[in-house]
Amino acid sequence: MTWTGPKELKAQLARLWERGELLRDAVTGNVRFPLRISLKSPTSADITDHFNEVRDWAAELAATNSVRVEWQELRHRVQGAQKLPACVWVETLEDALTWLGKRKDWERFSAQVSTTRQTHPALLPWLEKRPLQALELSAEWPRLLAVVAWLVDHPRPGIYLRQVDLPGVNSKFIEAHRGVLAELLDLALPVYAVDSGKTGISQFSARYGFLEKPTRIRFRVLDPSIRVVPGLTSPDVTLDADSFSRLDLGVRRVFITENETNFLAFPPVCNAIVIFGAGYGWDALARSHWLNNCSIHYWGDIDTHGFGILDQLRGHFEHVTSFLMDRATLDAHAPIWGSEDKPLRVDLHRLTPEERALYDDLRDNRIRAGLRLEQEHIGFHWLSHRLQHLDGMTASDSGAL
Repeated sequence: MTWTGPKELKAQLARLWERGELLRDAVTGNVRFPLRISLKSPTSADITDHFNEVRDWAAELAATNSVRVEWQELRHRVQGAQKLPACVWVETLEDALTWLGKRKDWERFSAQVSTTRQTHPALLPWLEKRPLQALELSAEWPRLLAVVAWLVDHPRPGIYLRQVDLPGVNSKFIEAHRGVLAELLDLALPVYAVDSGKTGISQFSARYGFLEKPTRIRFRVLDPSIRVVPGLTSPDVTLDADSFSRLDLGVRRVFITENETNFLAFPPVCNAIVIFGAGYGWDALARSHWLNNCSIHYWGDIDTHGFGILDQLRGHFEHVTSFLMDRATLDAHAPIWGSEDKPLRVDLHRLTPEERALYDDLRDNRIRAGLRLEQEHIGFHWLSHRLQHLDGMTASDSGAL
């Protein structure tokens, strides 16, 4: 039978809980009870054909705790006068919580709402929007409020997360709850204390004025005559981006490669360094304005993403030239071509005509579907030959080549 029984009635009430509606009332003050629950009742034909089942259905509803059944009297042509349930009411919130077994959850959430209303009323809209998530965080809620309170008192603190000194709160706690804290802080903090241009969990520190772990730039000196570290020839050096930006090496050429082996094996070149690239993300390198006075050669994979990274790098240094990312290099290494899983499909506007032609061939699968040539597969002799023939480079410039 399709009549509404106790199980279906409880399911209707449970859906209100699962959508957060009942908890939301604790924030808004909405009065929902007495609450009428939808009831599908037997038809006249059901009473004729299934009288015993109808009688059992009515008796089961009447015996259901936590609800009040409203009855109506019907006159049936066969069975005569009958009293049947017309509608069902849950009279109070207490009845609903008892039936659903959610009393303790309600009490925990109510305590969260009460504390928040007293200490940080600006956060009440978040509790109204995300009541179920808030309930899941009830054990952590006091510490989350403590972090919010601390930042309200210390906007844009200019320290590392590790330096926030609160009982029971450490940097791991803050990092684990950055998503929730970001939503709370956006409500609690004044506009000037939030850098709205910094978005996403990865930029949490920058958004709220904490110090971030410095981005590091790794480079090798390719000219033995350049002494960066006393007593070391052609050292492999890693500096924070700010320190790198202050270097005064007097180099004329800078090579950038994405592959560590290529970076380590790059041969000697006079007045040059090689940088271990950062893929998509050149903001840290862009601080080094002295690079504008150097020839910059970017060596990436010959695939759509390699050209995408090149295009992005030119957004910071428009004079960058590509290196070993041409059709001749691709054709010369056909036996070791590989595959690119998720190629770019967008147009790139900072490529030269030759680069754009090759990029379009790769993007549009004109040579082979998903074609790529990884930079580490390019023969070392091919690298050496190209270095000797760079514009303006003489045989002596290429060191030991």
